[in-house]
Amino acid sequence: MKMKTLTTLALTSALVAGSAAADLVIPDLSYRTGPYAAGGTPFSDGYQDYFNLLNARDGGIGGETVRVVECETGYNTERGVECYESTKGEGALIYQPLSTGITYQLIPKTTADEIPLHTMGYGRTSAAAGEVFPWVFNYPANYWDAASVMVNYLLEQNDGSLEGKNIALLFHNSAYGKEPIRTLEELAEEHGFTFTQIAVDHPGQEQKSQWLQIRRERPDYVLMWGWGVMNQVAIQEAANVGFPMENFIGNWWAGAEHDVTPAGAASDGYLSLNMNRIDTSLPVFGQIDSMVHEAGNAAGDGSNIGSVLYTRGMYAAMLAAEAIAKAQEIHGVADVTPAMVRDGMEALEITNARMEELGMAQIGPEFSVSCENHGGSGLGIVQQWNAADAEWVALTDYISPQDALIDGLIAEDSTAFAAENNITPGCL
Repeated sequence: MKMKTLTTLALTSALVAGSAAADLVIPDLSYRTGPYAAGGTPFSDGYQDYFNLLNARDGGIGGETVRVVECETGYNTERGVECYESTKGEGALIYQPLSTGITYQLIPKTTADEIPLHTMGYGRTSAAAGEVFPWVFNYPANYWDAASVMVNYLLEQNDGSLEGKNIALLFHNSAYGKEPIRTLEELAEEHGFTFTQIAVDHPGQEQKSQWLQIRRERPDYVLMWGWGVMNQVAIQEAANVGFPMENFIGNWWAGAEHDVTPAGAASDGYLSLNMNRIDTSLPVFGQIDSMVHEAGNAAGDGSNIGSVLYTRGMYAAMLAAEAIAKAQEIHGVADVTPAMVRDGMEALEITNARMEELGMAQIGPEFSVSCENHGGSGLGIVQQWNAADAEWVALTDYISPQDALIDGLIAEDSTAFAAENNITPGCL
């Protein structure tokens, strides 16, 4: 890409006055088809709509227009890799695959190609160790954080002790679903609860036997690592066997509107995590509605705006845009390369003041990134579904994970990965 040197940090004004800008290319590895489309579609809508807003409102990022290249993966790992290979040559600056399976396959590829990979709250958890995974980022939180936040919430609900409790994990039988198991095993040993693992095979439409086991064993709590149709079926089956919804907690990929609405009133009281706040009154949504949707440039039909996963997709796009802007600032150019964007991601700092400037005050936690920490703050909110009002209600502020435990597990796993792959850890 042609580089344009700037003499000041007033990127936008300098470039608008200058010559025609090249595109900043952002691939969207989407899935609008298949059993996971209900989650993939709103995320992709939010992701694309935010970049379209930046083009309409700000002239792009630093005066450079953003061009989103969508490629349908169907949440299929092989197709996800094909999408990566077919889009990287267009000048792709950052990948967000929204799939742990695709992420595992892309880590070595993006590292070799020197293109940053952002797996926000999913993917390989130990990629938070930036000295081993310099091209991978999973801020603001990861799976192991989520597992610890769940347990910390349950500790608060049980006067600080889970001794003698039985906690079951209902998980998607895939790399995604298996990610929290080691963490929960460690937490079970530390806090004295019995930990039971219950797998659900893809795509998750058949769960009769799993819920018969839950009815028979009567765990005190069920944690869920689900996605797509698996979540809907699990919530309905929980209602069918009379499991109390207030003791059923999904992670942040098992807590969207489409997960609970099929069960109707029976889903009332179901709990889940969230990594960001849900607030449809935020000014950014009005801007998207007027500047993107009314202008005919929406990624979808407009029905998802403000929903849990639309908001998360928008949030992910904001983090990518802020990293690109940081890269422009660091390097003094606007037409940045993927390597420069990696630098911007590693120097990223998200503050409450900046989120307010962007029209999305406190949508997520404050956090900063460094070479040593690509994982962010690890914070999570517990929210509850109010079926009568058809809305999620935050029960808590942000809860911290057990950092010492999570950091130790990340160090152990990343050190083993480095040894297996002949990687000498260090900062770029």
